[in-house]
Amino acid sequence: MIAFRILITVSIIALILTLLFILLVLLQPEWLMAHLRARSPEVIYSIDTDQPVVALTIDDGPDETYSRKILDLLKKHHAHATFFIITERVPGNEEILQRMVEEGHEIGNHLTEDEPSIKLTNHQFEQELIQSDQILSQYGEVVWIRPGSGWFNDEMLETINEHGYHLALGSVYPYDPQIGLAWYSAKYVLWKAKPGAVIVLHDYENRGKRTVAALEEILPQLEDRGYQVVTLSELLMMENGAQ
Repeated sequence: MIAFRILITVSIIALILTLLFILLVLLQPEWLMAHLRARSPEVIYSIDTDQPVVALTIDDGPDETYSRKILDLLKKHHAHATFFIITERVPGNEEILQRMVEEGHEIGNHLTEDEPSIKLTNHQFEQELIQSDQILSQYGEVVWIRPGSGWFNDEMLETINEHGYHLALGSVYPYDPQIGLAWYSAKYVLWKAKPGAVIVLHDYENRGKRTVAALEEILPQLEDRGYQVVTLSELLMMENGAQ
């Protein structure tokens, strides 16, 4: 009986800790973001600004159907974004990348495949960075990188810096690949958006379809609040104290 009670108590504690961790991840409290920024100040999560502006970043494209729809929405609402591109998806979609550049958007490096970069050796990571850069640099200068799944270590960060890149993550992430509900993504982004925030959404197949639906709600409401939606590079120029 005592062993059974201990087991129940341990199970309850484990459940509570799991729920607290999930809430921490989903809520992304400011003290947690401040801790992350302090640990790796060269990594962009958000910026300090008094201006009503947010950066929109979209990972995992291009997609022959939904990338175009996302671009249509951005054009309609006079918004810009940084698209983090997976280069194995570029062949056959070169026109989409060209359109991104022509319409004032920014291309970022999301490496060659849709996989967690943290699982790669540093040599593999560097080779993927070089290979993807050779493709993406055909469309202009590429300065931003986001590792697959967002995880990185100090060795990866050193490699990124050596190749002249800057690592960008984000401060508003609705976990749209895991929570496949467009309405949730929209409500979450609109709840968490504030001056200087970096929003992370996803393209490609069903993820792209959900992002289109979410942006149909997000963009007009941000407009109504007086927000500009810009690229990462544009956001940094609006940081307090920037020249």
